[in-house]
Amino acid sequence: MNAITSASAIRTVHVPLGERAYDILIGPGLIARAGAEIATRLKGRKAAVVTDENVAPLYLKALVASLGEAGIASAEVVLPAGEKTKSFEHLITACDKVLEARVERNDYVIALGGGVIGDLSGFAAGIVRRGVRFVQVPTSLLSQVDSSVGGKTGINSRHGKNLIGVFHQPDLVLADTDVLNSLSAREFRAGYAEVAKYGLIDKPDFFAWLEANWKAVFTGGSARIEAIAASCQAKADVVVADERENGQRALLNLGHTFGHALEAATAYDSSRLVHGEGVSIGMVLAHEFSARMNLASPDDARRVERHLKEVGLPTRMSDIPGDLPPAETLMDAIAQDKKVKSGKLTFILTRGIGQSFVADDVPASEAISFLREKHA
Repeated sequence: MNAITSASAIRTVHVPLGERAYDILIGPGLIARAGAEIATRLKGRKAAVVTDENVAPLYLKALVASLGEAGIASAEVVLPAGEKTKSFEHLITACDKVLEARVERNDYVIALGGGVIGDLSGFAAGIVRRGVRFVQVPTSLLSQVDSSVGGKTGINSRHGKNLIGVFHQPDLVLADTDVLNSLSAREFRAGYAEVAKYGLIDKPDFFAWLEANWKAVFTGGSARIEAIAASCQAKADVVVADERENGQRALLNLGHTFGHALEAATAYDSSRLVHGEGVSIGMVLAHEFSARMNLASPDDARRVERHLKEVGLPTRMSDIPGDLPPAETLMDAIAQDKKVKSGKLTFILTRGIGQSFVADDVPASEAISFLREKHA
C-alpha cells in the first residue's frame, strides 16, 4: 500500500486494485477543481451528475461549471434527500436519466452528495450498460471517510438496509473538505462515529489521538484533513486485502449489525436516528456484548462510551427518541442482516480497544438475552 502523499494542501490516498486502482483526493477546493482532476485521469467527456435536493443548491452549479471548463458535458439528476431515496423507484429514475444523457461506458456517473446518493449512484453506474465509470464527490464526513471508498453500492429493501446492490469501485474520489463547513453539528457528529470506528477496529493509537484531538477535528483545518486521510487509508488497506468482503473486510462493520437493526426499527426516520448515530450506539453495544462474553474488559466499553458521549453522540438505545420495538424484533432484523452466513449469527466483537475480530456462530440465546437487557 502506498503511503499518503502531500501535494500543496491536497492529500492523496491511493487504492491499488490493479486495473481498477484509483486515488482519493482530500482537501479544500476540490469541487472547483473537479473537472480538471477528472479530465486528467479519465477518458470520457460526458457525465450524469446525481445529487439530492439539499446538496444541489449548494454545490451543483459549481461542479457543473468545473466540468464545463474541462470540456465535460453534463446532465443533472436531482433526487429527494434522505435514506428513503435508496429505493427501486429512485434507482430506476437515476438509471433512466443516465441513459437519457447518453452516458457510455467510458463516460461517468458522478455522485455529488452523502452516503445515500453515493450508494444509489454507484449502483446505477454498476448496472447501466453493465457498468460505466463512477466518480464520488462526497459531501458529508460520513461519506468521505466510509461509503465513498471501497465500491460497495446498493439500495434498501423492506427486509433491511443495503441488501440489494453490487460491488462497483469508483474511478476517483474527490473529498472536498470545504463542504463539511455546511454540515449541521448533528451531521458532522454522525460522520465522526465512522472516524472513531477505524481506531476501534485495529488502530488503538489513532483512537487515542482522537480522544486528545477531537475538538480540533471538529474545528477544521489540518487536524480534520489528517483524520479523514487516516480514515481513508485505513479503509483502503482493508479493501485491498479483501475487496468483496469474504473475510477481514467485515471488520469495517463494527457497530453496524446493531446499528442497522436500530435504523430498521426506526423505519429509517432521520428525525429519530441517522446512520452514524446508529453506528455509535452499535459500537458501544459491540464492546459491551464482548465484555458480556468475557472477551474484553468492561473498562473498554466504558472508555468507548465516554468518548462518543463526549463528542455528543448517542450511546444507548434509550437515547433514541420515541419507542423502540421489542428486543425480539431487533433480533429479527439482525438475523436478516447480510452478515449472517448459513443461518449463523456473525458479529464483529472485540478483545479490547483496537482489537476487533469476526465472531462466527454467536449463540442466538446470548444475543437475544443481551438485547433484552439493553432494551430495558
